[in-house]
Amino acid sequence: MDSEEVLLETEDAMQKAVEFVATEMSGVRTGKANPALVENINVHVEAYGSSMPLKQIALISTPEPRLLTVQAHDPTSVPDIEKALKESKIGITPINDGRLIRLPIPELTEERRKEMVKMIKDMAEQGRVRVRGARKDGMDSLKTMLKDKEVTEDSFHDLESEVQTLTDKYVKQIDESCEAKEKDVMTV
Repeated sequence: MDSEEVLLETEDAMQKAVEFVATEMSGVRTGKANPALVENINVHVEAYGSSMPLKQIALISTPEPRLLTVQAHDPTSVPDIEKALKESKIGITPINDGRLIRLPIPELTEERRKEMVKMIKDMAEQGRVRVRGARKDGMDSLKTMLKDKEVTEDSFHDLESEVQTLTDKYVKQIDESCEAKEKDVMTV
């Protein structure tokens, strides 16, 4: 493995950390109906014998700003979908009319908004930890290359600085996502 591959792998791992944070934050309720709130909930559907993301077995839409609807492609899976929604941690009680499940999005209280901001900050910290882990892995690979004399001391320091630049870039992206989501949650 050469130094370019190490940098590419490190950057790829950091990018995945940012994507992880974005996906996690998209599931945080902001008081507005957003399909991302439920689309990644896994539903164990008896007819198919496995767990599948909700977005694969149902159509999720937002007919009104404070309402999500979930319409199963197969009407026999509606009870399984309803059960998965009840067991999920989204804090919304589904209303099932047999063919369509409605998820009314309640107003968020100030206390609940503050709890959500804490959750968002925790998600961001998890992402930063993943980025730092990728930095450590990249640096360990570079140190091994230096020890094996695959790179010179000068090249090592240049590569070390590139890894730090990547780390700073991706941590900044996570921080910006966190700030934007906090603002979105706290906006009444």
